[in-house]
Amino acid sequence: MDSLESPTLAPVRARFRALAHAIVPESVELDESGWAEVEAIIEEALARRPASMRRQLQLFIRALDLLPAARWGRTFRRLGPARRTRFLEAVQSSRLFIIRRGFWGLRTLVFMGYYARPAAHAGIGYGARTRGWLEHPDAPEDARRTTREIRAAESDGATHRDRRGRGFDPAAEGGPRAG
Repeated sequence: MDSLESPTLAPVRARFRALAHAIVPESVELDESGWAEVEAIIEEALARRPASMRRQLQLFIRALDLLPAARWGRTFRRLGPARRTRFLEAVQSSRLFIIRRGFWGLRTLVFMGYYARPAAHAGIGYGARTRGWLEHPDAPEDARRTTREIRAAESDGATHRDRRGRGFDPAAEGGPRAG
């Protein structure tokens, strides 16, 4: 099912954003287009999940918004930053595994949505390179030399080496054949 046909976050958008602000405080600086990017990234990931799981996520977000009312008489969205943090720390360390797991999943989605945006990459100095560390301008020469040596050995069909320098043949050990 396409996430645009049945969006998961739209019905709980205000609640989700309040939680996201507490999980990634920098998200308060997002404008509407930034939030649209975050939510699109998350919706794309959720589109591959069963509808029942998406409904559970919505229910969990609603519950996280309402639960603080039992203690402080206010929903999560109405709490100040200190109480929001205290509440989420309690949720994160709940005795109930399912609550901890739910929060871990929500936090993972928030991190993914926020940090997968190109603007966030630039903000934290992330610059992935297709060839990895070898292309990184700050890579020390010994790392570049080691990477070149490994690639040269692999292209020659030589034996692979583990961290301790011991050789092994991945094909002989059930691994993929080089080639």
